[in-house]
Amino acid sequence: MNKRLFSILLSVLLIAVLLLSGCGQQAQQPADSDPGTSQPSDDSGTSEPADEPPSDSGDSGSNLPLGERPEGGWKFGYTCMDGTNPFFVILEQTIREGVEANGDTLISADPANDVTLQITQIEDMITQGIDAIFLNPAEAEGILPALDMLKEAGIPILNFDTEVAELEYCFSYVGSDNYNAGYVCGEDLVKKRPDGGPIIILDSPTMNSINDREKGFKDAIEGKGFEIVAEQDAKGNLEVAMGIAEDLLQAHSNVVAIFGGNDPTALGALAAANAAGLKDVLIYGVDGSPDIKKELASGDSLIEGSGAQSPINIAKISVEVMYKYLNGEQVQDRYPVETFLITSENVNEYGIDGWQ
Repeated sequence: MNKRLFSILLSVLLIAVLLLSGCGQQAQQPADSDPGTSQPSDDSGTSEPADEPPSDSGDSGSNLPLGERPEGGWKFGYTCMDGTNPFFVILEQTIREGVEANGDTLISADPANDVTLQITQIEDMITQGIDAIFLNPAEAEGILPALDMLKEAGIPILNFDTEVAELEYCFSYVGSDNYNAGYVCGEDLVKKRPDGGPIIILDSPTMNSINDREKGFKDAIEGKGFEIVAEQDAKGNLEVAMGIAEDLLQAHSNVVAIFGGNDPTALGALAAANAAGLKDVLIYGVDGSPDIKKELASGDSLIEGSGAQSPINIAKISVEVMYKYLNGEQVQDRYPVETFLITSENVNEYGIDGWQ
């Protein structure tokens, strides 16, 4: 082999070695760059927002890092189980006032206790590009498909008044101490009917807030001589409760008390009891609404008491927590709001024309 041919072969060999070496360096990855590596969770009872929402949200939401207000302001969604319920009317109004005072926008929807409609309305809000949502579920379990959609869109969820079945979807929960709201009603009943007797409970199993109230009420009367002769789902609605109570009172006209899961339910039971001509039944609700307080102040109503909530405080705290979260501040997992009993004896302390 002549020298010229040997030189050419040697040059080709050197070039091949250099190319192979370069490719090997490009393929190397640092050991700690695995995108699937998860960070340890914090069990301290607070929710610390990430630096920015998930990036898989498509065209929905602002997709801005937390703490960075979008041009034109935040756009919030709002949904509750029943927008005609006076409790939610004042709650939505108070949230709207807080949001608009900051120059932001609130988009509201009323599913009228229909969780399927609520899911559709939330999907529409996502399409409209909401940045976060104030959410009260029509059904604790049934709302889960909507929570999945919101999570996929990277939209933070503040859950209020009634807990969703899986709170890990939400960065915080703001709501009344519902157990205590029912407990104080049961406690009052025991004091006023020390001999016990038959009672009716009008509940709503799909609503966790009412389930908690019912549990508090039952715990307060347990072992006190009371017998639950009927328990039915009134769906938290006045008209539904009235129809159910009319039927139940035909079979159980001797009841000493009726517990309604909220004030509209109690008012429906009141209408049925009045129509039946009952004079000695004690009716309890939960809310402390103006309508119930008017009954208590009248001095001649079968309404005996209400485990009072403050939708105004729930709304104000919800707005405050929402903005803290969006500003990148640390927030608590839950914010319980005080509940207490209102009766004819103390109703004047709270007024009858508005909510406490």
